[in-house]
Amino acid sequence: MRFTLPSGTEAEFAECTGDPEMGLVITPDIFGLRPLFDEMVARLSSVWQMNVCAVEPFPGLDLGDEVEPRFAAVPGLDDDVHLRDLEEAADATGCDTVGLLGFCMGGMYCFKAARSDRFARIASFYGMIRLPEGWIGPGQREPLEALASGHADRVLAIIGELDPYTPPEDVALLAATGANVVRYPDAEHGFAHAPERPSHRVDDAADAFERSRTWLTT
Repeated sequence: MRFTLPSGTEAEFAECTGDPEMGLVITPDIFGLRPLFDEMVARLSSVWQMNVCAVEPFPGLDLGDEVEPRFAAVPGLDDDVHLRDLEEAADATGCDTVGLLGFCMGGMYCFKAARSDRFARIASFYGMIRLPEGWIGPGQREPLEALASGHADRVLAIIGELDPYTPPEDVALLAATGANVVRYPDAEHGFAHAPERPSHRVDDAADAFERSRTWLTT
């Protein structure tokens, strides 16, 4: 179900049947809300027995389906605005205990959200550990800074060892913050959440989602 957060940002919501185990907020990849995440919200709500809400990362912008305009728009995003939306989505789940799950750019925002007290546990899939040079902007902070000053111990980082966005030296810095890191030796960027990608790895994806579920509910 599509709805609008108090901030005016678009979100997708699914309520589980029965009493939810917890709430879950999803911050999508750079392509934002689309059928892939509508399906994910519905599936995780049903299978994980959670109230789930996914948040559009580019509110009010019509960027189309190509990646280039989206990359160009990232420097204009503001960390505080996106965190506000994630926290409003947490409230929209109706649950006191809420986890956060994100992919690619959304995985980076998972690291940045570690400075918030709102999320009991966070699972980041292949989030950028350092801000890519082309994404630097006045509202963008370094993920490592947010982790160092926040709740890094609440974070599970899913990392593909062949991912150019998460080189070994950055992963070492990530682990040094206290975040829990799980590495997949043969995995590239985006290996878990989008089955249509050439990098998708069925067994690793299933393992990563199950590890995330265990982490979020422990």
